[in-house]
This record gives sequence, structure tokens and C-alpha cells, in this order.
Amino acid sequence: MKPLRRPFLLSALAAVLAGTCLFGGAGRAEDAADATRNGPLAAVRREVRMLDDIYKGGIVTITDNYVNDAETIPAGTAFKKLFEYVEQKGWHRVRLVDATGEPYNDENVAEDDFETAAIAQLLEGEDWVEQVEERDGKRYFRVATPIPVVLSKCVMCHDNYEEVPAGRAVGALTYSIPLDGRVETE
Repeated sequence: MKPLRRPFLLSALAAVLAGTCLFGGAGRAEDAADATRNGPLAAVRREVRMLDDIYKGGIVTITDNYVNDAETIPAGTAFKKLFEYVEQKGWHRVRLVDATGEPYNDENVAEDDFETAAIAQLLEGEDWVEQVEERDGKRYFRVATPIPVVLSKCVMCHDNYEEVPAGRAVGALTYSIPLDGRVETE
């Protein structure tokens, strides 16, 4: 496996800062404007959109530039390690969840009612599913965003994606963002 080099990191950061959106949905300029108009959760929504662009943009960029055969560690696997680290630090929880019914591994199945319902809505064409929930006396902002197949390299590890229609979700990133101490819910 090739080590990640500074030019890769700079190009990935530049793409994110330029507002590159690799996974569809509305442009991100509108999201920035919405942060001042949409009430108390707007800033958290904007934060999740930013994280979503960074995570998905990173996975696509690493896959496109560094994954060349089935022997290379998949970018999704590497990012799952990053997701564990982010959660251990207490920032938020993010999961890679299968939407095909044929998960790459058992860790990628929906864990709760939100993830199950969100996957169904993403498969129906939604590009953002959210809810505020209370768990163990704490409030969380839950979001799910679709993951479509965007590179032909994806089928090196996921041959079940070959017949998936263009743009259809094969998975999701699900987020659980702590709200207490951040914002008042709408």
C-alpha cells in the first residue's frame, strides 16, 4: 500500500474547501445560507453536511488514487477506523451502513429503528433523513445520507454493486451528534 503523501492531502482539502460534492444533493453554498435561516438546528445540519462531504470525499479520493487491486486496504475500511477514533474522542458517532441486503460484513447492518427507517427512505430517493431523539436522558441529532456507487473500482470488493442502477444508494453514513450543551432543538 502506498503511503498518503502531502499532495494528496492538500488536493483532498482543496476539493472540500471548494465545495466539491461527489454524492449529489443540493449545492453547499445554499447550506451555508440556511445556517442563518433555519432555526436552532441549522448550524448542526451544516456541520453534518461538512463532515459528510469530508468523509465521502476522502473515501472517493483515496479509492480513486490509492486502491488499485483487491489486495489494497479499502478506503471504507480505513475510514471506519477513523470513525472509531472520532467517536472515542467524544465528537460524534458515524457509521457505514449497508443498504443492499448483502453487507460487506455484519458490522455494517442497521443497528436501530432510525437506521432501518432511514435506509428505506434513502432507497426511495431521499438524500437526507434526520430526527432528534433522546437516549439515556441525552438529546442527539441523527442523520443518514446515501452512498451511491461513484467509481467502477467499488466493484473490486463489492461485486453485488455491478447491477445497481446509477445513483441508487448502496449504503449510508449515519450520524449521531450530541446536542446537549450545543443548541436548543426546534
